[in-house]
Amino acid sequence: MTDMGAFRDAVTAWAADRVDGDRASELAARLPVRTVVLLEGLSDAAAVNALAARRGRDLAAEGVCVLSMGGATNVGRFAGLLGPSGLGLDLTGLCDEAERPYYDRGLERAGAAQREFFVCAADLEDELIRALGVPRVEELVREEGDLRAWRTFLRQPAQRGRAPQQQLRRFLGTKKGRKIRYGHVLVEGLDPDRTPAPLDRLLTSL
Repeated sequence: MTDMGAFRDAVTAWAADRVDGDRASELAARLPVRTVVLLEGLSDAAAVNALAARRGRDLAAEGVCVLSMGGATNVGRFAGLLGPSGLGLDLTGLCDEAERPYYDRGLERAGAAQREFFVCAADLEDELIRALGVPRVEELVREEGDLRAWRTFLRQPAQRGRAPQQQLRRFLGTKKGRKIRYGHVLVEGLDPDRTPAPLDRLLTSL
């Protein structure tokens, strides 16, 4: 049975100019796909999928594709392929405040400037850490078996004088795969009424 993962793979290959768009177009119609959530990276996708699951939603079954673009600078390419000038799908997503100019320019060039995107103050990890609080995130780090690595990280000279929230945010990105794993873990650790506003509004909009 064709699934949303096949569509994501087809779009990613198309965006990289490895294949033409026929496969993606065929899958979009067959599934069918109605909305694509454009995200900067895999950790953002993990967080969005985790929150959807917590709320009892199957986004793929609803025709929603959660797509990691591999960097904010790629938004114009993906919006052009998937938005009004491409497959004609609805577009939404999350972006960091610092990356907002890439989204504004890319969406405008693709004719999708009116599509709604949700903005994180620094990034989604920062939003989640602030929502949880440093003590709770440290509990989750311990539960995940990363306490020794966390303590070693804190002894590094570069971490002296940094705020705990900044230290945690940096720690999540120091090992391959850790940021993706914690995208799920941090969302799972949230109280239902403490979901960061950009993430909550994104899910509500779908």
